[in-house]
Amino acid sequence: MNDDRSARVWASINAVAHGEATRVSVRHACIACTRAIVAAGAGLSLIRDGRLHEPVYATDPLSRELEELQFTLGEGPCMDAAAGDRPVLVPDVAAEWAGRRWPMFAPAAADRGVVAVFAIPVAAGAVRLGVMDLYRRQIGLLTREELAEALTFADAALVLALDHGDGVGAGLDDLFDTDFAGLRVEVHQAAGMVAAQIGASVTDAFARLRAHAYAQDLRLADVAAEVLARRLRFGSDGRPGGGPRYDGGTTGPRGGERR
Repeated sequence: MNDDRSARVWASINAVAHGEATRVSVRHACIACTRAIVAAGAGLSLIRDGRLHEPVYATDPLSRELEELQFTLGEGPCMDAAAGDRPVLVPDVAAEWAGRRWPMFAPAAADRGVVAVFAIPVAAGAVRLGVMDLYRRQIGLLTREELAEALTFADAALVLALDHGDGVGAGLDDLFDTDFAGLRVEVHQAAGMVAAQIGASVTDAFARLRAHAYAQDLRLADVAAEVLARRLRFGSDGRPGGGPRYDGGTTGPRGGERR
């Protein structure tokens, strides 16, 4: 790692924390990174069970929506970066190859005005914390220097996450976005209920919830809430049924009207 770059990165992280008069944290690394590479926003997702990613933090509402969207759809640069343990750099989500690779996420991101997405693993060797997503509104790859900066910020985020002596995940309580925390708990509770309804694993139940959310153009959190309220249940064939059709809210994960 370039010592000058590392010093510059840490100085910028500490400056953000100093401006808030708070102890330096992973959150400050995300904010400082967006400023350094001139991104519209950033999000951080944690890796669970070696593969499943869960959004825990976003710097702004748009990034929060895009993090939740990848979680709902089960696809996107973040998912691929978590699975492959390497950066996934998308200079133009409207490109044909991006649409083939992420047929649901790519057009949804473009509809929201996001053009480029860069997913950077927050990991070192066997230690894998998660993925930092960086979002831009202009076409183009990161320059070599910008990519090196982003990777250094990701390294700093990992150090901050581990800097409490108790291993990965320690000291992250202040990072968790309350909206994401509620989403995570409700979705897992709903998946457990659906697993019992269809007689399958929680993983299969989670896939059913995602499929239903996409088919009905709903947020995964809204579908989970309906399951928990027992207004939506799934039959033994895995299909939704046994309750009234959900008709809450106005917009779904793809930005269209709920019908």
